[in-house]
Amino acid sequence: MEESTSKRNLQNATPLELAGAIIGELSKTRADNIKMLHVSDQTIIADYFVICTGTSNTQIRAISNTLEVKMGEMNVYPSHIEGLDEAAWVLLDYGSVIVHIFNSETRRFYNLEKLWADGADIDISKYIVVE
Repeated sequence: MEESTSKRNLQNATPLELAGAIIGELSKTRADNIKMLHVSDQTIIADYFVICTGTSNTQIRAISNTLEVKMGEMNVYPSHIEGLDEAAWVLLDYGSVIVHIFNSETRRFYNLEKLWADGADIDISKYIVVE
């Protein structure tokens, strides 16, 4: 029997396993337009960027808070969180994986997908959880 995501211990997970678990949790929160970029060849700050959009600042805070709680249940904690006050762009730093939660306008303005276009856009369909 497969162990449920919320019971897993991801302390020693590979960056890809961690990013996959994060995407699974984000998909449960109804975050929009989730993307994963493999950026380890372009930067030393992370292996993957996970990017998503919330429909309002309230939803962005809720997505961030839920992700932090759910990942904590798997023994993984962000080393740094930025942007919660305004919640136009919240960043959660999980070391090898950096999560960016944007509102639509801010995501279009910064366009990380274009900025990091040399990073591979990873197919995330196997990580999405449909409830």
